[in-house]
Amino acid sequence: MMSLDTSRTARLADASDATPLTEPQIAALDRACARIAPSWPLDRLIAVSPYWTQRDEDAATVSARLSALGNVHGLMPPSHYLAAWQRGEITEAHLSEAAARLDYHGPYRNLLAVVDELSRLPHWHNISDLIDARRDRQHQMAWRDEITHQISQFCAAYYQADGPLNAERLHAPRDMRLYQHWREMTLEDRGIAILMGEPRLRCYFQTLPESEEGLFQAAIAELDVATGHLESYAQALLLDINGWASWVAYQDWQQGLDASAGEGQEETQRQGQFARPPSDMRSLLAIRLAWELVLWRYTGAEQPEQAERLNRLWHAELVELPTRIERHQRAQQPLWVWQLASEIAYQQPLHHALRQAAGVASDSTQTPRLQAVFCIDVRSEPMRRALERQSPAIQTLGFAGFFGLPLAHQQGGTTLAQPHLPGLLAPQVMLKSEPNTGTTHTAQRLNWQARLQEWSRTASASFTAVEAGGLLYAGKLLRRSLEAKARRQPLAMDTLSWHWRASGEALSLADKAALARSVLVGMGLTDHIASRVLLVGHGSHSSNNPHAAGLECGACGGQSGEVSVRALARLLNEPALREALAEDGLVIPEETSFLPALHHTITDRLELLEAETDAQVLGEEMRTWLQRAGEQARRQRAPQLGLAADTPELEQTLDRRGADWSQTRPEWGLANNASFIAAPRRCTALLDLAGRSFLHDYDWRTDSDFARLEAIMTAPLMVAHWINMQYNASVTDNRKFGSGNKVLHNVVGGHIGVFEGNGGDLRIGLPLQSLHDGERWRHEPLRLSAYLAAPPEAIAEIVARHEVLTSLTHNGWLHLFALDDRSGEVLAYRGGQWVSS
Repeated sequence: MMSLDTSRTARLADASDATPLTEPQIAALDRACARIAPSWPLDRLIAVSPYWTQRDEDAATVSARLSALGNVHGLMPPSHYLAAWQRGEITEAHLSEAAARLDYHGPYRNLLAVVDELSRLPHWHNISDLIDARRDRQHQMAWRDEITHQISQFCAAYYQADGPLNAERLHAPRDMRLYQHWREMTLEDRGIAILMGEPRLRCYFQTLPESEEGLFQAAIAELDVATGHLESYAQALLLDINGWASWVAYQDWQQGLDASAGEGQEETQRQGQFARPPSDMRSLLAIRLAWELVLWRYTGAEQPEQAERLNRLWHAELVELPTRIERHQRAQQPLWVWQLASEIAYQQPLHHALRQAAGVASDSTQTPRLQAVFCIDVRSEPMRRALERQSPAIQTLGFAGFFGLPLAHQQGGTTLAQPHLPGLLAPQVMLKSEPNTGTTHTAQRLNWQARLQEWSRTASASFTAVEAGGLLYAGKLLRRSLEAKARRQPLAMDTLSWHWRASGEALSLADKAALARSVLVGMGLTDHIASRVLLVGHGSHSSNNPHAAGLECGACGGQSGEVSVRALARLLNEPALREALAEDGLVIPEETSFLPALHHTITDRLELLEAETDAQVLGEEMRTWLQRAGEQARRQRAPQLGLAADTPELEQTLDRRGADWSQTRPEWGLANNASFIAAPRRCTALLDLAGRSFLHDYDWRTDSDFARLEAIMTAPLMVAHWINMQYNASVTDNRKFGSGNKVLHNVVGGHIGVFEGNGGDLRIGLPLQSLHDGERWRHEPLRLSAYLAAPPEAIAEIVARHEVLTSLTHNGWLHLFALDDRSGEVLAYRGGQWVSS
């Protein structure tokens, strides 16, 4: 048997004589690293498409590559489409139209044949997988499982702020890379060899090059990976640890936003440093590749009887890789016909309903008594219908839930600033709020909570914290178990101050007026403004739910809409600001009051956020409208939660449901979302859209340069697309793009994410219980259908100006339609052309 002597170990670890990476090799590695989409932390959890960074390729191509490289499912199984056929939801006409549009002439009706073909598809195998095939799995742990667990535990200890391996906490050199931290830690870990039953394994970690550049050079050379195969191999390795790769991508995303906002660039340039720190993604890839190299060297030296077989199988994998991806794409073609047919089956009735509504809709020239501006969230659509039923004097509007305020909010008593805007954007304004009582009490309370949490995590307190704290907590545990009731603590926003985030300077009156004007123009509130205008954010309040922020407002950065609506109402009610707006030609009637409200999406209750004053301003009749609208919305939604519409005290039942810490399904969130409609409300007011549509008010006749249309297409539409694709991906492959069983979740680092159980990869996406009721899926994966009531040529020009829109529409990531708001005619944008639909 071969053995590693000290001189050979040193020689292998010294990569100074290795051939430098070529430009094509570097580009291949960079492309693989760029294919990972970000995932936001739990306290800022917003939906994001896991395919976002691959949007420049056709959806079918991406699906096939992910299937071949990582056994990732981008489509539903044949049984799903068969069930839809049996229920009559998909018909022969839908299938024929889908096949014609995809120009597919092969067989697709026999789903049993599709099942057979999919079952015989070969998938890519990393070196660890090939070794596992001969490993005694009954008595030995799989290498794949150990590799994922070891890397994941290291990342958790490294990235959490108080983690034992956190670089800042250990005062590590600033230029020390993630790979180097991992290598240093792994060389000290003798438990891996013991756990895996391979006593000499540690010697081979000592052979790893000290730098990630050296690691790439050595691995590419020894594993004989051709440049043409390198990108796919690197992507396959990152898919093994996709959760942590997504966390690194999030950090890169935030750095990109900060750089685009110009934060600190002059200072870092004066210090001679990069304005943007180098990404950890290459280092993370190096760590995963290092495991491959260690196992390759270990098998070759310690298990020569296996080495020949491993060498043969590995090179066969490399040779077959291109044709393997092509084979997956061919096998999936029939399923794409069925997927498109299911989307056509949703679109056709909607097109018919929109045409009918346009024929009977009429413009109202009267000023309503009450206007209510809601977030475009699909949960707002049923509530808007319920509120409009209360009186013809009510008008509702749909607008992005952050209400156009590019805010980060800093609460008094803390230095933490939470973004309250879509993840696509960087905050420009810092809103600071303080209670009338000052910030001392808040600071003391937060400091006490932080100290208690820090103490409870120390090694010496592992048992004492539980024993002592359990007794103190017993009463609260009993009360919350026997009488669950949601308790929302309103934010203390008595005093507000507005500052530019980059400079810290206070906003002038002119700055505030410009900001207010952009919001009012965006909402379409420039004339016929009612005497009472409700600004309705939304929030969801559940207990024992790490993913609670995912039920909040995605346009508010995973936060409640409370901050945005209270800040905007305060701004628009300022007399001095109204005078400045009037001088600029935008007159808010003197009798108009803007009132902040919150739509509680678990209970469908509309709450006035500053009730002491606003309840009197709104009046008893209007308060009754809000109460009755909530009652109707609750009754409509109750059956979806397994409750009868006539359940006594339905609001209290739903309230207890949200507060029940054993409840895994407090609400269905945005499940079953399917369309985005930007049009005047008269186009949709008569329709029951079943809570499946994002509704944004827009009248192109008041948008002379189509600037508002462009803003809608590049921000709210993108947010809706992210939400839609996250829900789709979490259903089609909850193992890779979802977070699994909520009951088994353990929070990582306080806010980073969750493990399912005590280890494995960081889990991203939505929990299974947010999508499935135990019997069936509550979300049907359909690509978003976007309807824009605007001239087709204006829409096409905006698409052409933005790479993101061009990629999404040309590569099949969403369906784009132009809606004539007078005739109801619908045109589809396909292949850069408008066609009748």
